[in-house]
Amino acid sequence: MKQFLLNFFKNKKFLKEEEYRNHTIPKVNKYSKIIASNNKISFLHYGHLGDIINSLPVIKKISEKKECHLYIQKDKKIPKHVISKDHPFGQVYLSEQSILKMLPLLKKQKFLNEVEIYSDQKIDIDLNFFRDLPINFNIDSVRWYFHLTGVFPNLSETYLITDKVEKYKDYIVIMRSLRRQNNQIDYSFLDSYKNIIFLGLKDEYIDLKKKIRKLEHYDSKDFLELASILKSARLFIGNLSFGYALAEALKIPRLLESGPNFPLVYPNGPKAYDFYFQNHFEVLVKQLYYN
Repeated sequence: MKQFLLNFFKNKKFLKEEEYRNHTIPKVNKYSKIIASNNKISFLHYGHLGDIINSLPVIKKISEKKECHLYIQKDKKIPKHVISKDHPFGQVYLSEQSILKMLPLLKKQKFLNEVEIYSDQKIDIDLNFFRDLPINFNIDSVRWYFHLTGVFPNLSETYLITDKVEKYKDYIVIMRSLRRQNNQIDYSFLDSYKNIIFLGLKDEYIDLKKKIRKLEHYDSKDFLELASILKSARLFIGNLSFGYALAEALKIPRLLESGPNFPLVYPNGPKAYDFYFQNHFEVLVKQLYYN
């Protein structure tokens, strides 16, 4: 039995390596040729909201010399073995409603010639193929697309633009999902700061309101408005979520609540830090808020 198991796993590893050689690597090489030769490139994405934002640095870099079109697929089912029970979209990566809220923000980006819901348009590069790459997925998730396309942009540069909303220039903005929280972190000290607003789901707000009594809540009409509020803020605080992906893209002063079990995002650029411990959190808030 022991020898059988050893042979089984050895054969399984061989089949995986054979798949990489015969399928994955040729496809990655094909994408590099498309980027080098095509004047117009169409991209497909069906991933989570944060995944779409994280793919933008590569598309923006390619757009310096190419015409770029992005199509977003709705209601793509998540494989059963990776479904998260507490994810807001349930069993699909993106609902049509969430895409419609995202479109105004993406259409504002000048490096995207077209952004639409996918309806059988011709696709040159499937951005979802990063899931099949033989890479370490604990690296910064923005970099997954580097290895898919062979394009390596400067992550310290802004890759999302929007207008500011003057009203929120002195606000601390928080977006903290119920998932991926560091249980050693306590937000209650923020009650000593003025103008703190939560942008996110109502149940997430109610959870954090227990710690920050003066916390306000605002439900933005779409993600363009959401990004505009973030762009205006004095400081953004969040955990690994769509909100932090936006803050990272906008390159606003930002803090990322991190934990040992979810090291998938890392701050890039100035006035950006991650924290694991309470005293570091409080010092960083003071540093970014008053400077």
